[in-house]
Amino acid sequence: QSQLVESGGGLVQPGGSLTLSCVAFGFDLAGYGIGWFRQAPGRVREGVACMTGTGNTDYPASVKGRFTISRDNAKNTVYLEMNSLKPEDTGVYYCAADHVGAEYVCDDWTFTEEWGRGTQVTVSS
Repeated sequence: QSQLVESGGGLVQPGGSLTLSCVAFGFDLAGYGIGWFRQAPGRVREGVACMTGTGNTDYPASVKGRFTISRDNAKNTVYLEMNSLKPEDTGVYYCAADHVGAEYVCDDWTFTEEWGRGTQVTVSS
C-alpha cells in the first residue's frame, strides 16, 4: 500500500525555523513531481512549494526566499525547510506526489495521486 507520511511539525516562535519531512512508503519517489501545501483554519488549502520530476522548483511570493523544497531519492524522502517563520505560516502542512505529468506539477499545482495526512505547524510566541 502506497502512502506519504509527513513529520517534523511543531510549535516554533516567530522568526524561527523548522524542517518538515515526507517519506514515501510503497513506491519510489524518484521521478515524481512533489508538492507541499498548507491549510489554516477557515482558509483554503494553498501550495507553498513544488518540485518537478527533474528538480525544477517554484514557490508562491508569500514564502519565496524563506522556504526551500528538496528531495533525497536514496531516502525516498522530500523535505521542506522553513526559515523566518511568521504567525501566518501556521497550518497543517501536507505533501503530495504525482508521477503522471511530473514535469507540469508546478504549472497548475494540481496533485491527484498521493497525499499525506499532514503535520501541524504553529508559529506563535
